[in-house]
Amino acid sequence: MGFSEKEISQEDSTSVQLPPFASKDEEVALEVEVAQDQPGFWTRMGCTPESFKKRTLADKHNQLNQTLKSRHLHMIAIGGSIGAGFFVGSGSALAKGGPASVVIDFAIIGVMIFNVVFALGELAVMYPVSGGFYIYSSRFIDPSWGFAMGWNYVLQWLIVLPLELTVASLTINFWKVDLSVAVWITVFLAAIIIVNIFGVLGFGEEEFWSSALKLSAVVIFMVIAVVLVCGGGPKDGIYSEYWGARLWYDPGAFRNGFRGFCSVFVTAAFAFFGTELVGLAAAESKNPLKSLPSAIKQVFWRIILFYILGLFFIGLLVRSDDDRLLGANPLIDTNASPFVIAAHDAGLVGFDSFMNVIILVSVFSIGNSAVFAGSRTLTAIAEQGYAPRIFSYVDRAGRPLISTGTLIAFGGLAYVNVTASGVEIFDWLLALSGLTALFTWGSICLAHIRFRAAWAHHGRTLDEIPFKAALGVWGSWVGLCLVCLVLIAQFYIAICPVSGGINDAKGFFKSYLALPVVLFCWACGYAWKRKGWLKLDEIDIDSGRREIDWEVYNQVLEKRKNSSFMKRLYYRLF
Repeated sequence: MGFSEKEISQEDSTSVQLPPFASKDEEVALEVEVAQDQPGFWTRMGCTPESFKKRTLADKHNQLNQTLKSRHLHMIAIGGSIGAGFFVGSGSALAKGGPASVVIDFAIIGVMIFNVVFALGELAVMYPVSGGFYIYSSRFIDPSWGFAMGWNYVLQWLIVLPLELTVASLTINFWKVDLSVAVWITVFLAAIIIVNIFGVLGFGEEEFWSSALKLSAVVIFMVIAVVLVCGGGPKDGIYSEYWGARLWYDPGAFRNGFRGFCSVFVTAAFAFFGTELVGLAAAESKNPLKSLPSAIKQVFWRIILFYILGLFFIGLLVRSDDDRLLGANPLIDTNASPFVIAAHDAGLVGFDSFMNVIILVSVFSIGNSAVFAGSRTLTAIAEQGYAPRIFSYVDRAGRPLISTGTLIAFGGLAYVNVTASGVEIFDWLLALSGLTALFTWGSICLAHIRFRAAWAHHGRTLDEIPFKAALGVWGSWVGLCLVCLVLIAQFYIAICPVSGGINDAKGFFKSYLALPVVLFCWACGYAWKRKGWLKLDEIDIDSGRREIDWEVYNQVLEKRKNSSFMKRLYYRLF
């Protein structure tokens, strides 16, 4: 349950009280003294030589800066993960499974994500720790599995960064720019470095404005899509007469039968990953108890309004057998985004360029998210002794400096796409990164299930949990079962691909490489720590738990309980 600014204050602001009969000169002198104590602009931004030095033991209790605000978390939740998977990968999904498969599969993944983020929200409000996903798996499931999930999550973002840089650089080709792809990779990588110099505040501001732009663009597209479906498009376009749902009849709602349906899951998972970032960012927010529950609820509206509704319109406007779609063409062609194709077919001059700009902003945003999430998780792993200690380095500005530099360095993998083999590498990265997200989400659900079991085992009640998942532990069971279902579906596609026949070994591992990687990491973690599945008696539910002012909290709940119906509905939904 989220709280407004008036209900719970964020922080006690530091103020200086003047003596009641202070003279004017004394007031001026005190103001000058206070101003001198305030750090300068570049110091606050972490851009002085001193800011890059290691944090001292005196502030080790709060290694990362807690500077993210509610507006940052809200935008990260509702628009942070909208990127290439949604704008570009949806074209491949449409070509393989047809419009009905896209809507159904994305809805199934949406139900999964809904339960995942609420489970994560409950855990993050209780235990707002850096590297949350890894910590929760280690704490509530199995330290060895936590080791695997930590490295799995880092690996995911190490892959995503060069992938997004590749998509961004290739998107430039839409404007027929006669420059090497390598030049644009360098430009975008340099921009990501600049944003990360400003630490979590730079990430928060970039995500806020880029998410606002992405969401605005999707809303604009859906409004235009309604007009086009009704036949209100320009006369020189194909939507100048009533269009309706004709494409659901010809070429049809489904393509490639059951195989096509199952093949869409991995693309849908890739489109949704990063949704869990709101829980990771909570560790660097000013007041997670106030801002995180409200931000978690925004995920539901993003799933319904942007993913499901937006892709439904795509299925109405773009033919699933269009050769321009990514899935119908073996080349990496960002012009094949169904959003761009729909704008081009409508004859809307300049709108296709506008959508390509949005794609650029989106993939740049996901690239920044990759550095943020990967570096924080790598630092948390190092602090627990599961990675070299050098990665635990946090400077005085609260930046995990070595981890951030490592993530950025892996962005150089994008340069391999300059070669002729770049297309195949893209396919490997897409499949691997999509599946790694599924293991992360399943672990979050299982950690929540185990937390609730341990909570009850130690004699605690649900009333002592400040923010509860919408569907409780049953929602986590639904999320976990859906993760298993999607993994089974992808296993089936790895053996029996959409193209027909039986896959060879290369094709199988190209689609399912994430599983052996995760199992290998799990085995390494067990060999290292010799610690397996935790019994309920062994689960610590108190260390690091947030202290709640229950008197204030209960007053807020009572106030809400006695509010009007419309206010109660608003609190429930937002």
